[in-house]
Amino acid sequence: MLKKILFGLTLILVIVLAACAPAATEAPPAEEAPAEEMPAEEMPAEEMPAEEMPAEEAPAEEMPMVEELTILWAEWPPADYLQQIGNMYEEETGIKVNVIQEPWGSFLDLFTTAMAAKSDAYDMVVGDSQWLGQGSTDGWYINMTDFLVGEGIADSVTEATLTYYGEYPTGSGEFWAFPTEGDANGWVYRKDLFEDPDEMAAFEAEYGYPLDVPVDYDQFYDIANFFTRPDEGLYGVAIYGSNGYDSLTMGVQNTMFTYGGRWQNENNEVLGYTNSPEMVDGAQMYKDLWDCCQPPGMATAFFSEVNDQMISGTSVMGMNYFAFFPALVTEGGNPDYYDKLGFFSNPKGPGGDQAAALGGQGTSIVSHISPERQEASKDFIRWFAEEDVQAEWARLGGYTCNENVLKTQEFLEATPFNAAFAETMGFVVDFWNIPIYDPMLRDATVALGEFVIEGKGTAEETMTAIAEEHDQMLREGGYIE
Repeated sequence: MLKKILFGLTLILVIVLAACAPAATEAPPAEEAPAEEMPAEEMPAEEMPAEEMPAEEAPAEEMPMVEELTILWAEWPPADYLQQIGNMYEEETGIKVNVIQEPWGSFLDLFTTAMAAKSDAYDMVVGDSQWLGQGSTDGWYINMTDFLVGEGIADSVTEATLTYYGEYPTGSGEFWAFPTEGDANGWVYRKDLFEDPDEMAAFEAEYGYPLDVPVDYDQFYDIANFFTRPDEGLYGVAIYGSNGYDSLTMGVQNTMFTYGGRWQNENNEVLGYTNSPEMVDGAQMYKDLWDCCQPPGMATAFFSEVNDQMISGTSVMGMNYFAFFPALVTEGGNPDYYDKLGFFSNPKGPGGDQAAALGGQGTSIVSHISPERQEASKDFIRWFAEEDVQAEWARLGGYTCNENVLKTQEFLEATPFNAAFAETMGFVVDFWNIPIYDPMLRDATVALGEFVIEGKGTAEETMTAIAEEHDQMLREGGYIE
């Protein structure tokens, strides 16, 4: 009995002690490895802390659609051809192209007035090569270097046209225009007289070599003299007089350049260059041709008067820009001689040099238009520069500068003068294109007019006077250090 009582007391004591003892401390949970942090840009948006969620980006604003482009050019047939090209562009893209034509006499004044007012009336202009200096330095044009060079468009045209129609300053690698209407001075001649057996026999008897297209200016002068017969109303050449602007200077450049002369050196120095022996001899040759073989009444002659001489049959050879030769080979425009004419490049000088005065224009994008219109203008030029479009431009009558198109048989045989044009575009040389080109041009024209047309002074005196005047202009303008 006692054992039972002791067992009971012991059991009670154990229960009491267990109840009164402090609770056992819980073991800490096993430490979890930190989860690898997920980059915010990969974290689902719903799991990203609100303060770290990036703001939703607004969609890029698209440029307004350009529905119409306006190009300013002079009033002449190539501008009509460009309008036809523009019509093709509209058919392909829906963007209308308007080619605004302004008469040559007011073309420059209209454009410079618009640029002075920072007008956005024109998206592009097909401007003269002489405008490059002023157009780039005065902020008329956008710089097209990255566009033309970066996209390979510059490589599609001949090197000479890229330099003279697009680059300023010369040699800088900066381009402001896409070469568009190539042009230069060449020659037209009466094949019917050159191929006449009696004329051929008489010429060879007098000069000792066959009558043919002249290869140099010695032969050219002989042929001009041979056919100059005032009693018969026949003259050897028709060349430019002075129309008050650039005609005479452009004309004389043909002989001066092909005699090996240049207006300046790479540092714009003119003393000893403008009046070099080559420039003097070239000016003298032009004067000799004027005195011996030019028909009367040509003191103010330019392209139309030269063409008139060839249409009437009065002159045997005529100097003109290639752009004006199409009028001579249509029956409607030249009923008596349209199928009796041939064409050749400017002959070589006494030293073997061959060059021709550059004409033609490049297309520039006006800086005052909106960015979207500038981009739309680039789109048009990009399309226009494509080889198949340039081939069509040539078919219409435009003078392409595309190097590949110029070499195709289709182009070379398309007209009687295309082969001579393609050859000439490889050796063209230009007048100054710096911003002060205009007073320099007018000074040269006045001095050359007094010498060639009025017979005042000598070639050396004339070219030295021009050199001294140009030197002063260039120094005052900061072009000579």
